[in-house]
Amino acid sequence: MIFDQQTLLSDAQAITATAASTNVIDLGPIKTGIVRDIGKGKPIPLLVQVLEQFTAAGAGTLTVALQVDDNEAFSSAKTVWTSATFALATLKPGFVVIPEYIPRGTDERYMRLNYTVATGPMTAGKVTAGVTMGNQSNG
Repeated sequence: MIFDQQTLLSDAQAITATAASTNVIDLGPIKTGIVRDIGKGKPIPLLVQVLEQFTAAGAGTLTVALQVDDNEAFSSAKTVWTSATFALATLKPGFVVIPEYIPRGTDERYMRLNYTVATGPMTAGKVTAGVTMGNQSNG
C-alpha cells in the first residue's frame, strides 16, 4: 500500500485512550447548492492497520469510527461508519480494520477517525491509517 502525507489520518499513532486521529483530511470547500459525497462512485481505498501489539491491564477493546463535519473542530461530527468492537487479542501487528473503502455519506468538508477504547485504558498499541493508492488483498 502507498500512503500520501496529505491523506494520512494516523501515522503510528499510539492509542491508549479514546481519541481522534492526529490528522484531519480537508476535502475542500463545498459550494452552496452543490452536494458532494466522496463515498459514491469509484471506491476510494481506506486502510486502518495495527502497527504495534495492543496491551492493557484488563480486557481492553477498540472501536474505530469514520467521522465527517463541516468544521475542523468537529463540533457537530457525523459518524458515517463504525467498526466492530475488537478484543485485545485481535489487535496484533498487521491486523486490518475493515472497511476497505470510504463509505457513502462522507459528504462534509472534514474527515477524521475516532478511536474508542473501552474496558481500558490500553498500555500500548499503535495504528497507521489513511487513504491509500490500493490495499494489499492477499492473506
